Amino acid sequence: MGAPALAFDQADLIKPIDKPLTFVIIPKVIHPWYEVAAAGGEAAVEELKGLGIEVEVIWDSPPQADVADQNRRIETNIGRQPDGLAVSCLDASTNTQLLEEAVAAGLNVITFDTFCSDDYPFVGHKNDAQDGADLADLMAEKIGEAGKVGILSGSLTAANHVARVKGFKEAMAKYPDIEIVFEQPDDDSLEKAVSLTENALQANPDLKGIFGSNASNPIGAARAVVNAGKAGEVVVVGMDDLPETLQFINDGVIAGVKAQRQWDIGYWVVKYLVAMNQNHTIPHEHATGSQILNKELIAE
Repeated sequence: MGAPALAFDQADLIKPIDKPLTFVIIPKVIHPWYEVAAAGGEAAVEELKGLGIEVEVIWDSPPQADVADQNRRIETNIGRQPDGLAVSCLDASTNTQLLEEAVAAGLNVITFDTFCSDDYPFVGHKNDAQDGADLADLMAEKIGEAGKVGILSGSLTAANHVARVKGFKEAMAKYPDIEIVFEQPDDDSLEKAVSLTENALQANPDLKGIFGSNASNPIGAARAVVNAGKAGEVVVVGMDDLPETLQFINDGVIAGVKAQRQWDIGYWVVKYLVAMNQNHTIPHEHATGSQILNKELIAE
């Protein structure tokens, strides 16, 4: 885990806080991606405990990627007055209105995973359009720069999903012999990604590739491709390095992904919320980055 140049010295955190701290973290949806982030947060909690700082982290996760549900959770938790609130924005326009209310109520606020506004500190990866473009180039190479491809676009209000799709489509415009024949939102649901891919394969038996804009849909697409007996025929690319994704890469079903550092994200969210409670200045943006992963790189 590489630490950035910090605006506060971590030695400052050695001074114990005279009360336990409670942080509420609200992601976009219940998802294995956030389980890795939560593990990073728990590592920070254990580290802080050794410094005499007690922290309780509560993950208040919507079961589906539903804007109204997430906003209700944000609003409810503002009323509970935790010592810190971290939000992964599902809908920037409405989320930021509530985050303004949280700051006005005296809460320490951080955003993470999905960028929504420069008004709040952010921990995560913002270069989403480039991720989409890199995956478009990878797919184009694998399918010989020709053929029909499809897009699983995730949640239509999630800024990172939207930017990845935009980057993918803009990069694909360089390849005149590649045609995008379907684009469907899966709402960050693995089951929906399976169903959408099954329908796409039936409607386009000559489909050459599927791009997934989040961590769920490349797994869903890969399951459907395997079930259709088309592993190795249909190239799947997407985001992140969940265990099932890595297995599909090893099996040659998923050609590659852009993986983020979600453990680091969870770790630094907790550390920065503690620092804010001690009135330290924290970095306004902690860019955690992404990297390409394919079968060769995993084997190294």
